[in-house]
Amino acid sequence: MIREKHQPGAAAHIRLTHRRVLRIAWPIVLSNATVPLLGIVDTGVIGQLGQAAPIGAVGVGAVVLTAIYWIFGFLRMGTSGLTAQARGAGDTGEVAAMLTRALLIGAMGGVLVVLVHVPLFAGALALAPASAEVEMLALQYMSVRVWSAPAMIAMFGMTGWLIAMERTGAVLIIQLVMNGLNIVLNLWFVLGLEWGVSGVAWATFTAEWAGVICAFFMCRDAFRVPDWCNWALVFDLARLRRMASVNTDILIRSALLEVVMLSFIFLASDLGDVTLAANQVLVQFLHVSSYIMDGFAFAAEALVGQAVGARAAGAVRRASILTSQWGVGAGIVLALCFGLFGGAAIDTLAASDAVREAGRSYLPWLVAAPIFGAAAWMLDGIFIGATRTRDMRNMMIVSLAVYGAAVAVLMPLFGNHGLWAALLIAFAVRGITLGMRYPALERSAE
Repeated sequence: MIREKHQPGAAAHIRLTHRRVLRIAWPIVLSNATVPLLGIVDTGVIGQLGQAAPIGAVGVGAVVLTAIYWIFGFLRMGTSGLTAQARGAGDTGEVAAMLTRALLIGAMGGVLVVLVHVPLFAGALALAPASAEVEMLALQYMSVRVWSAPAMIAMFGMTGWLIAMERTGAVLIIQLVMNGLNIVLNLWFVLGLEWGVSGVAWATFTAEWAGVICAFFMCRDAFRVPDWCNWALVFDLARLRRMASVNTDILIRSALLEVVMLSFIFLASDLGDVTLAANQVLVQFLHVSSYIMDGFAFAAEALVGQAVGARAAGAVRRASILTSQWGVGAGIVLALCFGLFGGAAIDTLAASDAVREAGRSYLPWLVAAPIFGAAAWMLDGIFIGATRTRDMRNMMIVSLAVYGAAVAVLMPLFGNHGLWAALLIAFAVRGITLGMRYPALERSAE
């Protein structure tokens, strides 16, 4: 018999305020801001060697590993939603057990990546062919970093758990520790010890394991609850099936979203090098939008999830409205910033006059993107918190189909303008279709 500590409606009595939303959101925004900084430092340090091949090798190796780890991104979202609901229900045993399940899945996923990394890397390099020297150095880089795969994949689960517990400040601390140590070790190993590409790899490997140790410390409260190692609860079949269903839906949804974004880049390659380069520059600003919007979407995951767990439909609505107000507001501010400063930012990132001119001609689409995408970003967070992942999966299928049709119709007529229009249509369709499913989400919490 599994003993559970259950207090129905526990989250219903917690006040939902703008201050609370911001307390969850701002550390995530700052944490995300450190991500591109690390890439800049990696490139800058290895660039001091004065050779092109090491820069390309680190870039290729990092992209391959990021793509592999991205497959396990479902673990963060699924853990966040399910843990928030358990917390809202007052089920402290399940809150602790969820962390254990996430850690076990992360560890097994990491071990699997280590076991199959040789054919995995060979296949990845075959898909992205480069010079023999770049491929050799990239393989050297990845062969070191792959041994931190269990740490990085387990980190997804711990990050999701901390978000559900509204401890996003801890997420920020983990990122600062990991990225700060990485930068220091990069400078030491590459410039001081002259280890070259291997130095970058060993710096990242060390920082990633340090990050996971820091994450364990931040999650230490869970290990004070005996149920974290209550194996009957951890391996309860009904809970495992639910977790598997949620994670599978999220994986499919994320894969389909990646198809949209990758096809956007690949289709632009048929329009010439200048257009492709202009789109690459503008896509960097889309990433900035996602980094900022994530803060409010993560707040929605935690607050909506707790309200659903408490069976408090009114709190679900309140959490959805509060977080969405901030998300839409952030989208409007981003649109204004892109409109006012986008041209100057394009000039900074692109040295070619042709690329600058092309980027400016497509800038209005970037200005519109945060407005068209705000609903999709925020509803993703709301639906993850409610673990209505089947709706997320199905509406992504609809969005992909509409995107494909829009590309087929608009791109032959308007070229890259048609491609941008199709992308924004996909954003809007995802927001509209998820919005149509929201009333059912709210009813499910009654």
